[in-house]
Amino acid sequence: MKGHPITWFPEEMAWLEARQDWPRAELHKAFCWFWKRDDLTVHAIKALFQRKGWKTGRTGCFVKGQTPPNKGKKMPHNENSARTQFRKGQRPHTYRGPGHESIDNKDGYVWLIVEETNPHTGAATRRVQKHKWLWEKLNGPVPEGHVLKCLDSDKTNCDPSNWEALPKSMLPRLSGRWNLGYDEASPEVKPTIMAIAKLEQKARDLKNG
Repeated sequence: MKGHPITWFPEEMAWLEARQDWPRAELHKAFCWFWKRDDLTVHAIKALFQRKGWKTGRTGCFVKGQTPPNKGKKMPHNENSARTQFRKGQRPHTYRGPGHESIDNKDGYVWLIVEETNPHTGAATRRVQKHKWLWEKLNGPVPEGHVLKCLDSDKTNCDPSNWEALPKSMLPRLSGRWNLGYDEASPEVKPTIMAIAKLEQKARDLKNG
């Protein structure tokens, strides 16, 4: 009856404690047979062990070096799961191979997937900024301390002729900090602003030695 108190004799308690590492269902069956008890459920034994703090010593986690029980076994066929399983050679719908382009919503640069080994992951492809990748193919690596500046202010125009390697220290002179505002200027004014910025940068470099 639910709520009816269960009597545990000292001998039974000692017997159970000595076998606390047994699986509970197996322990319940053995206990009922050994002590001729038919008034107990496996849940009653679980509750007793919980109150006493008796544990099996199992955590439910794999330990290092432990062999999974299903190792080497073929998964049983299931029609429902089979419909969603990947097949050999099949690619996910999110796959983006060499030549795929995307535009970064944050800074507007074009990113390109190229068929080159990724030095970080070893993958057969890697993701690069298209303008930089094309520029370096033609001119070599961007010099240290320099960045590529988009000349027509359209970052989707990745033609190498539209990009120039400039000292990083020169960028503030083109950002509008000194009222030049290169990117916001009209196309016919941009060359003048660039020339002035280069002259000021050269003067700064000479002054600093």
